[in-house]
Amino acid sequence: MAKHTLSVLVENKPGVLTRIAALFSRRGFNIESLAVGPTEHAEVSRMTIVVNVEDSPLEQVTKQLNKLVEVIKIVELDAAAAVQRELVLVKVGATPETRSQVLDAVQLFKAKVVDVAPDAVTIQIIGNTGKIADFLRVVEPFGIRELVQSGAIAIGRGSRSISERGKPVAVPVTPAS
Repeated sequence: MAKHTLSVLVENKPGVLTRIAALFSRRGFNIESLAVGPTEHAEVSRMTIVVNVEDSPLEQVTKQLNKLVEVIKIVELDAAAAVQRELVLVKVGATPETRSQVLDAVQLFKAKVVDVAPDAVTIQIIGNTGKIADFLRVVEPFGIRELVQSGAIAIGRGSRSISERGKPVAVPVTPAS
């Protein structure tokens, strides 16, 4: 199996996320990461979906996704041709004896302390999957008390845009029922 990152432009309407997630579920695929948010156009949202599947079943799913009325465009982002980031907030134990070591790790990984308590610090780190995994391995000996991680977001490198070179994407108009 291989990890695939899909960037999916969809109409910004209620229920679209449910329909797309259900399509993956019906195929028996586990979505590793799913992030959805607005784009530069108010009527369009971008979903970044990371899934671990074989190439041919993924092709079948993308064909089915393209059949959904709300889906505007689907692009598989190659890891080498895309910038991918995740956000992690992690609460790490930090006694007076270990606090300087924790802060050294924060500085080394260009992370940021966002909250301080007498026996813990909450750290924000943004980066690719590898950087985040490395950071967590370094701070794990101090005791990870709590962790929350966003889904991956990704965008293609260079000046090309999946929304047709930065121009607004044509959104099909569906009659109100």
